[in-house]
Amino acid sequence: MLCTCAAGWAQKKEISQAKTYIKSGKDFDKAEKLMTDLLSNNPENRQNEKVYLTWFQAVMKQYEAANEKLYLNQKYDTAAFFNLTRRLFMIAESLDSLDMVPDKKGRVKLRYREDHAEILNRLRPNLYYGGTYFIRREKYEQAYDLISCYLDCTEAPLFDQYDYNDKDSTLSEAAYWATYVGYVMKDGERTLHYLDMAMENETKAQYVMQYACEAYRWQNDEASYLTMLKRGFEAYPDYSYFFPRLADYYNSHERADSTLLIADEALKSNPNGELFLLAKSVALLNLERYDECVKVGERLIAQNDSLAEPYFTIATARLNQALALDKLNQPRVYKKTIQKLYMEARPYMEAYRKLAPTEKRKWAPALYRIYLNLNMGRQFEEIDKIMRKL
Repeated sequence: MLCTCAAGWAQKKEISQAKTYIKSGKDFDKAEKLMTDLLSNNPENRQNEKVYLTWFQAVMKQYEAANEKLYLNQKYDTAAFFNLTRRLFMIAESLDSLDMVPDKKGRVKLRYREDHAEILNRLRPNLYYGGTYFIRREKYEQAYDLISCYLDCTEAPLFDQYDYNDKDSTLSEAAYWATYVGYVMKDGERTLHYLDMAMENETKAQYVMQYACEAYRWQNDEASYLTMLKRGFEAYPDYSYFFPRLADYYNSHERADSTLLIADEALKSNPNGELFLLAKSVALLNLERYDECVKVGERLIAQNDSLAEPYFTIATARLNQALALDKLNQPRVYKKTIQKLYMEARPYMEAYRKLAPTEKRKWAPALYRIYLNLNMGRQFEEIDKIMRKL
């Protein structure tokens, strides 16, 4: 009992001293420290509304002083000003949680909510501005704290009367920035936390989907990653992120038929898209539809003869056809056709070598086969030396 009384007396003393600081018009920071010390030193103080009320008043006075200096263009730490705003929200919401606890008769009497909500509703835009302020300065942790505080007001009982979900037109923009910050920080959980709200921002939805894909990849959530890739591709087939990754996914899982489907779908919106045509040619190659692969490759070369890959796919298609006939072991029947296929493959693989000289592991074995079967001794010897060094 003596210990309890001593603690209670100390608590009253600290609150009284804090109020004295507040009334004096200075040392508001000291008043705040007294209250935060009470909360950290004794868990029982966290159930005392007077501690939170005094803390709120101390921070509010600091905020008003800072706001006045900023209004008068006097020197002040802008970052500190925005952090004061966030603390006010944190304190008020903690107090509101205590305020909602029923009394002994099960009744809830909200004594502080209306006044605090009215004050903070006016200050709430500063959370958003503070978040973007910190983003510009690449202080992403602080940016996320402020913007998440802004967004979380939509679910906080303290602000029920303001119906932010229906009346705040800035929510999707703020959610985009929260998603962006999470992405920059490579934090999957933060990137995805406001995903649904961020997706409502029609002007930035493709970027939001991209960030979400990366977040799922960081979390090794393959199913969600693939779902979001498909969703992004369907909505934005020409956006540079979704198609190549979706095609790579299908190719790595030996689903060339799926790659061909998305390539054809993409070509509907952009019939001459080089990336889409290239993906289609590779898919046709993997599906062993060699003549179709060659046609698509020739179409690509006609559009842009400086692209290396179409030459490789055409040459590989002809080489695969030659190999398939060779395996039939009927030289009298297919010898001329096989020679013709090697001759057709040669200029394309040689062109690929010129355009991609560092890709020796791709063109050297192919040219080795071509020169060997065409009895091109000098060229074969050169490639043989290269092959020995691979």
